[in-house]
Amino acid sequence: MSMSFERYMLDMVQPMRDELTRLGIKELRTPEEVEAEIPDSKGTALIVINSVCGCAAGQCRPGVADALNHTVVPDHLFTVFAGQDKEATAKAREYFAPYPPSSPSIALLKDGELVHFIERHQIENRSAEDIAADLTDAFDKYCG
Repeated sequence: MSMSFERYMLDMVQPMRDELTRLGIKELRTPEEVEAEIPDSKGTALIVINSVCGCAAGQCRPGVADALNHTVVPDHLFTVFAGQDKEATAKAREYFAPYPPSSPSIALLKDGELVHFIERHQIENRSAEDIAADLTDAFDKYCG
């Protein structure tokens, strides 16, 4: 029995998706889902651009998980998966101007306006603890 490459990729990526969704982060897989959720998110919304790269696994997802244990957290939690749900990711990135596409990355919006953004280059060379501290500082500033 041979497994198709697409099925293999889905199976390989699912644990990376689960790492965020089990934290209560809602996965947005289509541009329509992005449009239905992000513009109408009153208050604060965290959007994680997930990816298969090592820095997503080693720093980004663990940093987000740590930050969500903070006493102050965003009202809404979303994720899109770069390279997997391409159209949803492209639609989400429209809210991150003027930043160029970056994955992984983490955005914090307040009433639909981008107020804090962590780009890939700010994830790659930092620890999960540093990313969590960056996020919790932003949570304290914008989510309180």
